[in-house]
Amino acid sequence: MSIRRQCDGYKQVDVMVERSFKTMAFVSLADFEAYAKENLPKFTWEFIEGGADECITRDENISAYKKIHLRPRFLRDMSVVDTRTTIQGSEISFPVCIGPTGFHCLCWPDGEQSTAKAAQAMNICYVTSTFSTCSFEDIVAGAPNGLRWFQLYIQRDKQITKQMIQKVESLGYKALVITVDTPTLGNRLHDHRNRFSLPVSVSLKNLHVAIEATENTESLLPVSNIDPSTCWKDLAWIRSITQMPIILKGILTREDAELAIIHNVQGILVSNHGGRQLDTVPATINALTEVVNAVQGRMEVYLDGGIRTGTDVLKALALGARCIFLGRPVLWGLTYKGEEGVLQVLNLLKKEFSRSMSLTGCRSISEIKQDLVQFSRL
Repeated sequence: MSIRRQCDGYKQVDVMVERSFKTMAFVSLADFEAYAKENLPKFTWEFIEGGADECITRDENISAYKKIHLRPRFLRDMSVVDTRTTIQGSEISFPVCIGPTGFHCLCWPDGEQSTAKAAQAMNICYVTSTFSTCSFEDIVAGAPNGLRWFQLYIQRDKQITKQMIQKVESLGYKALVITVDTPTLGNRLHDHRNRFSLPVSVSLKNLHVAIEATENTESLLPVSNIDPSTCWKDLAWIRSITQMPIILKGILTREDAELAIIHNVQGILVSNHGGRQLDTVPATINALTEVVNAVQGRMEVYLDGGIRTGTDVLKALALGARCIFLGRPVLWGLTYKGEEGVLQVLNLLKKEFSRSMSLTGCRSISEIKQDLVQFSRL
């Protein structure tokens, strides 16, 4: 029986929940998820957790990992385990980075500043979203030595796109992550029902666009200015205005991976937008092998979606990902204790990943190979 059913009044429920979280140890990402669900406003929680249509892809992003089994090797001297790796030539402490999610001030007053500080403390990459609620300058000031990439939604107004790219490059951002899977917004039913919009206390600090609310508006978010006409030829224009390496976020197929090679991009982030765009596309871990086989080592391949344990990270690397990018769990940690909460999430995942390496006989990232995994026959 849940706490809510055991108590008569909501005030008593809130007190009991607060006490339970104060005394419990947070030993898995699920504990941070439970805290965020209990403490965020309902419409904010449903915005963060929601997927497109029936949420089939969102849920399969997680469940697909359970169908992959590990094949451990033993008697290999596991006295030293090295979790370090590199992405686009920059060293990170372990192959988990913070992916681009928007509106961090919904979860914590200092928003993306706290997230960037945690990434810097962990020596991993933080990808700032176009829909950041802290300014680029404030993010850099809060974590001046951090490794930062910028996620871009190409805007209808090319001048706005150019200004954002050149601003982040001047501030020391090291790569440009272009989201390709959003010519239009996915059908997010919870947001439609809730008529979700940003509170007046939260605003975009780097993208100043108008949002027109009408009776028939499906979303009160600044997505109508994303350019639906964007196509492969636009990458040449992007390359002409920046020296940053270009990573395409949202590639799921061999055909698009091969086109990415032809168009000389430097990386692919296998992503289905956390299951928030097109429902029933494959879980990212299931799409990964197709993309990796198409690329054949000619560029780095990353993955996001569904990572909830250190063994999930290990499986993604075994199937060819250079590193993974974490989405919702970062927001759960941010909701819990800001920078400290994000650090706890990341440290927990690093500890789990290191333990998984040790228990499977992998002393370094280079020893994580495809023969480490097998798929369930069920």
